[in-house]
Amino acid sequence: MSWRATVLTLFPEMFPGPLGQSLAGRALERGIWSLAARDIRAQAADRHRTVDDTPFGGGAGMVMRPDIVDAALAECADDRPAVFLTPRGRKLTQATVRRLAEGPGVVLLCGRYEGVDQRVIEARGLEEISIGDYVLSGGEPAAMVLLDACVRLLPGVMGAAESADEESFSAGLLEYPHYTRPAEWQGRRVPDVLLSGNHAAIAAWRRAEAERITRERRPDLWAGHGPELRQSDVRGGAVATVPAAP
Repeated sequence: MSWRATVLTLFPEMFPGPLGQSLAGRALERGIWSLAARDIRAQAADRHRTVDDTPFGGGAGMVMRPDIVDAALAECADDRPAVFLTPRGRKLTQATVRRLAEGPGVVLLCGRYEGVDQRVIEARGLEEISIGDYVLSGGEPAAMVLLDACVRLLPGVMGAAESADEESFSAGLLEYPHYTRPAEWQGRRVPDVLLSGNHAAIAAWRRAEAERITRERRPDLWAGHGPELRQSDVRGGAVATVPAAP
């Protein structure tokens, strides 16, 4: 059975969008996963297909009604987790992506306006996820990010299974630098260790670079490894182990 994704949105025409291209698009054509974009407005009973109303307590903007959103969720309720994409959710991580990719699929609720009535979030036990510390016009771009991240981990999507294991965040570190031909370009040479054929030294260099880049660019990730982590450092092709920086 394929991995199934259902997106509840006010703009179903936005899908598959980029998800119809490249790895995700080919996997969609091959039936590795399926995508259904459902219009939330289909649950509205009035002639204007109203899905929102003014917030109790006053304030700017409109709020998506709980009865409308609940009806949309009820139509696709099954054993898949239901996710509400919102800036106030827990930040999306590679661990969350792996968990969702290993399941039967996902139901994604894309908010608009000022958000969704809290009561339906609680009643349906929606998992709230954010893709970053910024605000979008709606949840659709976030849904595409989450789906792309999940689909590429599905069996048969990526050409080499080990590619996913060495990517950024897979081991709690950012990925090491990559190089290809030519060996020298604009006076810049590929590190000698990568041309040495010494696989142990190459592995150590890559680990050291991943640690260095993570420590410099994402101290929050680096801190998560704890003081016991040691940095592998390669100098002149020799591998040395030195204490990790605090």
